[in-house]
Amino acid sequence: MKNILQNFFRGILIVLPVTATIYLIYSILKWINNIFNDFFFSWFDYQVPGLGILTGFATITFIGYLVSRAFAKPLVHIFEKIITRTPLVNIVYSSLKDLMEALVGDKKKFNKPVFIEFGVPGIKRFGFITEESLLHLGLADDVAVYCPHSYNFSGNLYIIPKEKVTPIETDSTNFMRFIVSGGVTKTHE
Repeated sequence: MKNILQNFFRGILIVLPVTATIYLIYSILKWINNIFNDFFFSWFDYQVPGLGILTGFATITFIGYLVSRAFAKPLVHIFEKIITRTPLVNIVYSSLKDLMEALVGDKKKFNKPVFIEFGVPGIKRFGFITEESLLHLGLADDVAVYCPHSYNFSGNLYIIPKEKVTPIETDSTNFMRFIVSGGVTKTHE
């Protein structure tokens, strides 16, 4: 009986993460497919599997192409000016835009892994320097350190004296994976 339970739990270690990942990816793709199928192809009486995803990918890629052209930049600037002057909408839009820029844009921010002493001496917290100059806030000797939470898409921003921040020489993608997994995923390999 003990061997059966051990094998069951070993199986869970494999099946659960794989199943959860597949389900999450499937759910996201299905959601995207349905949105674009409903938006672009509402005149059809049937759903075309995958057509919404292809249409969404093509549409987003085409928009990216247009926005990168010189003639579109003034239009994008006007659009962003309108959005940023709209109360409440500007907070959501600006925050999401800055986050996307930090993750995948030209101004990546999560590429300087560090640890900081936190609270009790000897207790350390992992994070990323997101801003090295806080002079505009009157904090010349401080840096901004973002510390993501484990198993969650959230985190805290700390303003820390520069001398209290210790850089870590490691790949930032694996380091983020290490933090988000609660320290379970290895940072090397």
